[in-house]
Amino acid sequence: MEKRWVLKEQGDPLKVQFLAKELNIDTTLANLLVQRGISTYEEARYFFRPSLSNLHDPFLMKDMDKAVARIETAIKKGEKILIYGDYDVDGTTAVALVYTFLKKIYQNLDFYIPNRYEEGYGISYKSVDFAHENGFSLVIVLDCGIKAVEKIAYAKSKGIDYIIADHHRPGDSLPDAEAVLDPKQPGCSYPCDELSGCGVGFKLVQAFASKNGIPFEDLIQYLDLLVVSIASDIVRITGENRILAYYGLKLINTNPRPGFEAILNCSGITRRPDQPDIECDCIFSKKLNVTDLVFLIGPRINAAGRIESARNSVKLLIAEDIETAENLAKMINDFNNERKDLDAQTTTEALEMIKSNRHILRCKSTMVYNPSWHKGVIGIVASRLIESYYRPTIVMTKSNGLITGSARSIKDFDIYDAVDHCSDLLEHFGGHKYAAGLSLKPENFEQFRERFESYVFQTLPDDSLIPEVEIDAQINLNDISKKFHNILKQFSPFGPGNMSPVFYTESVIDTGSARIVGKNHLKLEVVHPHIRAYPVQAIAFQQSDQFDLVEKNTPFSIAYHIEENEWNGMVNLQLNIKDIKPNARELSGQDHGGNTN
Repeated sequence: MEKRWVLKEQGDPLKVQFLAKELNIDTTLANLLVQRGISTYEEARYFFRPSLSNLHDPFLMKDMDKAVARIETAIKKGEKILIYGDYDVDGTTAVALVYTFLKKIYQNLDFYIPNRYEEGYGISYKSVDFAHENGFSLVIVLDCGIKAVEKIAYAKSKGIDYIIADHHRPGDSLPDAEAVLDPKQPGCSYPCDELSGCGVGFKLVQAFASKNGIPFEDLIQYLDLLVVSIASDIVRITGENRILAYYGLKLINTNPRPGFEAILNCSGITRRPDQPDIECDCIFSKKLNVTDLVFLIGPRINAAGRIESARNSVKLLIAEDIETAENLAKMINDFNNERKDLDAQTTTEALEMIKSNRHILRCKSTMVYNPSWHKGVIGIVASRLIESYYRPTIVMTKSNGLITGSARSIKDFDIYDAVDHCSDLLEHFGGHKYAAGLSLKPENFEQFRERFESYVFQTLPDDSLIPEVEIDAQINLNDISKKFHNILKQFSPFGPGNMSPVFYTESVIDTGSARIVGKNHLKLEVVHPHIRAYPVQAIAFQQSDQFDLVEKNTPFSIAYHIEENEWNGMVNLQLNIKDIKPNARELSGQDHGGNTN
């Protein structure tokens, strides 16, 4: 797929020069900081040295005082408490966090994860009945519930109190719960409105701890759960989220809970055999980053709820010994393998459906429906389709008499708003800017398809359908050194709002070593003639189609990340190439719409 390369707006030259001098770093690195809104020594120190002392006061969140008071009352009176959460990674990590914390101080509680296929997303009537029949008088809901107005009214009629701790966008009215914690709700001035669902759960625990004399240090053990939710739910890794992610990664690399260690073992990441007795920054065969959590841990935790029951994921996450965790992890890993097969089959069928349908090909959005598709993989398939057809995408199937869909979006297009535009045709919907879920009656499907496409057609500019590679800076290969990369590593953890920098270099050539490796990857060595004599190792994943271009011994341009590659105990710098083009003219800035080169 052809991509457009766009150079980001560069930092103010005076600020860049000032910061380079203050920090004793080169101007390229100083420019990266200014692009991230950092222009003083103090701001740089805050960025490079995240501190848990800079976390926000949880009582700044609306209704937090009410939520803590209600839990205190429940504990004092000996009430049964139920911890309820969504069946995805964010929900299950949130449930594991809050349940484990409360279990240390109070025993009369349990947890509940709804069945994806029988109950669907969010609070279900079945779960309210379960709480009533089993004597639970307080339910703490995590990562869902912000739109459950009717369900909460039903629960109140049964005499059950609810605390909602969510992070999704609310609807026109809020549930009549004992407390509603959601930094996106009207009237909430909490400084970080991009917390994950598990993040809101952590703030609830933090507030309860501070009110009840529990040291904050006792909460650090939960940050591995929190960083997995931050990574998997793709929230912005800036501000408070960046602090939490930084310390969560530190924990998962040095002292992970048994559940995470067991699931990493299933994915081929094991403890180092030469583990030293002294403290080190990683006990595993590789140091894990946010991307590893997204691709190694997240899918496996999700797979339990996609194939069977996400309750198994919570059991894994709260397991106290490695033997129990390993048994659960192996079962969940089997679910993940089954999920992969379903994912691949459904993606193939969906691509064939698009290819053979002229109407879909002419649209600005992709909407495909097959009543026999497995509900557990349609969100994954929607993301896969965007890799081939870069458009807002909804993949739909049938479940419990309704058509159910998962929507995924492209850069700068708010798919939640697009779905909301059609809300009168829907039975339920919810989500974020880039991902949403929905359900509708079969008789409304065609009207929904037409109205959704009409909204996308009218609001999405044509050039937005060309995927972009955003370039942070243009550099030469001789700018790349170990010192440069050592400072660059301190920009991590990377993620939305603080993506790993992408660099652009013109007029490189391959040394003649280019070869296709794996199924579809291109391995090469690049040099910068007349600028850098010795080559740099590079890998271009899923770009074997570029082999002819780089083999011609003519200059070409590359857009890439700089990373470390460990092989046979040796660590070397490597370029992870995002895209390759014939030698290009100078990039245009974003203000001029970029340059397709």
